[in-house]
Amino acid sequence: MKRPIVALIYDFDGTLSPGNMQEFGFIQAIDTTAERFWQMSDDLAIGQDASNILSYMKMMFDEARNKGIRLKKADFYNFGRKVKLFPGVMDWFKRVREYGEQKGVIIEHYINSSGLAEIIEGTPIAEEFKKIYACSFIYDENGEAIWPGVAVDYTAKTQYLFKINKGIFSMRDTNLVNESQAEDKKRVPFPHMIYFGDGDTDVPCMKIVKMWGGHSIGVYNSESEKKKAAAKKLLREGRVNFITPADYTAESRTFALTCAIIDKIKADYDLKAF
Repeated sequence: MKRPIVALIYDFDGTLSPGNMQEFGFIQAIDTTAERFWQMSDDLAIGQDASNILSYMKMMFDEARNKGIRLKKADFYNFGRKVKLFPGVMDWFKRVREYGEQKGVIIEHYINSSGLAEIIEGTPIAEEFKKIYACSFIYDENGEAIWPGVAVDYTAKTQYLFKINKGIFSMRDTNLVNESQAEDKKRVPFPHMIYFGDGDTDVPCMKIVKMWGGHSIGVYNSESEKKKAAAKKLLREGRVNFITPADYTAESRTFALTCAIIDKIKADYDLKAF
């Protein structure tokens, strides 16, 4: 019997990591504070009525240049190596894949983030993902960042759900993703998706996955009452199916919950054969 694919789709900042990825190396390299950097980015976006995502990318470019830092992919990878991860994240992906194997399903992991792909690619978990959908820069002939190449805001994130749904692994594609496709031909049906996110920028994706039969999970940093309150609000408003602390260890509620969802997906898949 053909094995179903189950896609686990993750935001990054606040979901797999307890902070914004720029705060674990880049901000220190430009000799400023997180508060100042994000305030400058917000001021630029507000003053120009511009995208918050494009504003932070411009601030990274400008502040690095002002400090004489040449932003090449290798530099971003180095920043990625310093990114802190929540407990259990390092072993999480393999553990879930092994559980899926036991249950007769194929587990695939994806990133859907407004952060930088180049930094995520430098983290020790980068190889765990089937595809990283995230912001990125365009580089010149010397390999230096010169312009935003992809900017992923909270609504742009939703397009990548449809790309996962249809098995499209190109960031650039705008044709195949919009073509009509029979439900039984789609690589990962929405009921086979599990979306992990932590905040407002994930709401459209959470809502779409939940509305179309998948499962959305709101995760929160258990050390922050503000984050916990935000997760409870997501649950109360019906944006997510479940909430759980951002603990990815083998003994965690997050792992038990994910396994239970995988069990349900497999049972529903098997029932369709009758």
